[in-house]
Amino acid sequence: MNRRNFMGKSLAAGALSAIPFSASANNSSENTFQLNYAPHFGMFSQSAPGSILNELDFMAEQGFKALEDNEMKARPIEEQKQIASRMEKHGMSMGVFVAHTIHWFRPNLTSGDQDKRNEFLQEIRESVEVAKRVNAKWMTVVPGFVDMRKDMGYQTANLVESLKQACAILEPHGLVIVLEPLNKRDHPGQFLSGTAQAYEICKAVDSPSCKILYDVYHQQITEGNLIPNIDAAWDEIGYFQVGDNPGRKEPTTGEINYLNVFKHIHNKGFRGIVGMEHGNSQSGKAGELAVIEAYRKSDGF
Repeated sequence: MNRRNFMGKSLAAGALSAIPFSASANNSSENTFQLNYAPHFGMFSQSAPGSILNELDFMAEQGFKALEDNEMKARPIEEQKQIASRMEKHGMSMGVFVAHTIHWFRPNLTSGDQDKRNEFLQEIRESVEVAKRVNAKWMTVVPGFVDMRKDMGYQTANLVESLKQACAILEPHGLVIVLEPLNKRDHPGQFLSGTAQAYEICKAVDSPSCKILYDVYHQQITEGNLIPNIDAAWDEIGYFQVGDNPGRKEPTTGEINYLNVFKHIHNKGFRGIVGMEHGNSQSGKAGELAVIEAYRKSDGF
């Protein structure tokens, strides 16, 4: 599912450096990050050409401790196993994958339609098997399009019931849905858009298997006031994603002070995964090295 375009379009180059790539190298103590940033496949394809496994090797060499792959569920089972094996070799954690079909233009979980709910729950059951295969804990859920014929209260109740039933499937396995609010500029018509709304839903579901995916990019557009909103929803946030605004590229390319944001969540004790769900501001290998440099700067607290 190509739900976001991660390709950088600029031809600008930078005189940046990174640890040379070799598939057998190990991380050095100088080459690590304080937070568990998770790149995605394609982000370093020029620096580690040939296969996604080469990309994993390169990510590990640069000090990245996790991987995020929205498309994991759609990959062949054998490829899932290969990715998991290579991640285990490098001591890397698996971040989110998308758990279900996201309905961008018609109501789904908000509708109360039993067939749509059954379809969603079946996809959650399938996602349990994927999570086991790749040693994942978190899976992304986007509730889908707003139902224009129903009051928001009824839609919320419909969504909460679907999530409760999904959590009954996930809890025995220790797996977690993370609900992602999306900004209305990029994704008009989506039901879930704000932190407080996601917080209310998680409280209503009342399960350790339902948490918030706090995407800093989306929430900078939707509501700003990032650190206070993070604090207000802290006990229900299970996962972070990042991208700078405007442009949805790496930190340091826009208006968000990621050095302060990363320092804040680290000081609060967050040791989960921070997904790098953004594009590269520059094309080619120079752009890939610029991404690494941006995270080194933003992690330097």
